[in-house]
Amino acid sequence: MLRFLTKICRALLILAVVFPGGANAETKVRIKDIVEFEGVRGNDLVGYGLVVGLNGTGDGLRNSPFTEEALATLLEQLGVNVNGEAFRPKNIAGVIVTGDLPAFARTGSRIDVTVSAIGDAKSLLGGTLIMTPMKAADGKIYAVAQGPVLAGGFSAQGDAAEVTQGVPTSATMPGGARVEQEIAFNFADIDRIRLALRDPDFTTAVRIEQAINGAMGGDTARMADSGTVDVSVRASGMTSPAHLIAMIENINVAASRQARVVIDQRSGTIVLGADVKISSVAVSQGGLTVRVEEQPQATLPNPFSNAPPIVLPRTGIGIDMGEDRRLALVQETATLADLVDGLNALGVGPRGMIDILKSIKTAGALHADLIVQ
Repeated sequence: MLRFLTKICRALLILAVVFPGGANAETKVRIKDIVEFEGVRGNDLVGYGLVVGLNGTGDGLRNSPFTEEALATLLEQLGVNVNGEAFRPKNIAGVIVTGDLPAFARTGSRIDVTVSAIGDAKSLLGGTLIMTPMKAADGKIYAVAQGPVLAGGFSAQGDAAEVTQGVPTSATMPGGARVEQEIAFNFADIDRIRLALRDPDFTTAVRIEQAINGAMGGDTARMADSGTVDVSVRASGMTSPAHLIAMIENINVAASRQARVVIDQRSGTIVLGADVKISSVAVSQGGLTVRVEEQPQATLPNPFSNAPPIVLPRTGIGIDMGEDRRLALVQETATLADLVDGLNALGVGPRGMIDILKSIKTAGALHADLIVQ
C-alpha cells in the first residue's frame, strides 16, 4: 500500500480513505454535523451597488449603461446634477453584492458579503462600495452594505502583453453589511423539531432516533423517512426548543453511508471509500502505440536544367504493442486495499486506473456509486 502511494503521488494525488477497524468500521459523529434543524437556517440576500475609487479600472460607461444610470441617480440624490454625455469616469464599477443572513441575526449585527463586477471593469482593487441595500426573496431590505472591498489577485497590462493573477473583479467584505431588519420567527413557540439529514439514509435516521430516545427517554424522537426525524419538545421534558437542540446536537451516532467512488477527470483524482467492494473480476490493461514518421526524399534534376527538385514522400509507420501486461484477478468481495493492490500489480497509472474503474462498474462488478465529475 505504501509503495503504491509513493509511486502514484509522484505523478498525481490519489486519496484513499481507510477507516480504522476494517472496511465495516463506522466512525461516530455528532448529530449536529450530519443534520439540519428545521427553522435554524440562513437566508440569501442580494443587492446592486457601485464601487468607486478605482484606479482607472472601472466600467466603460458606454458599454455599461446601467452603471451610468445608477451613478446619475446617486448624484442626483446627493444634490448634484450630472450630464451623462459629459461625465464618463473610469473609476466606478457596477457590482452585485451577495450575502447570507444567518439564523437569529439581530438588528445591528454585521455579516460578510461578496462583491462581483457585472460590467467590463478590469479590477475592483482599492475600491469602496457605496451604501447598497440588500434584499431577500420577499423583496424586503434586511441589510445595508458599505465600505472598502478586499479584491484578490491583480491585473497588469502593457502595450503588447497582459497578465492577470487571481480574479480581481471579485472581492469580499468581512463584516461589510449591517443587519437592519430581523426575520420574524418565534422559535420558542414551536412544539416539534424536525431534523433533516444532509445525506438521507434509513440506517442513519434509525440510529439518530434510537440515540435521542436513549438520551432523552420515552418517545422523544420518531423517524418519519430516510431524511427526517421528528423530535417532540413536550415529550423530552425540556423547557424550550433551544435547550433541547443544545442537548441533541452533541449526541454521537454512527453515520451509515453509501459506498462511493468519486473520480475527477480534470485532475485525475480518485477517491474511494473504505466500504467499496467488488466481485470477482479479471483486469488487464495493454498499451498500443502507433508511430508515424515522415522522411521525405529530394531528387535533384539534371545539371544545367531549369526543372525544380522533386520531393518524394517517404512515410514510416511503426506499431508498439507495449510491454506484456499481466491479467490480474481480483477475488470475490475484495476490499479497498485489495482493489488498490490489484491495480498496482498491473503497473497502471492514475489515468489508466480511472478507465479500469469505469470498466469494472460497466461489468457490474463494482458495488458502489461511481460519480464522475
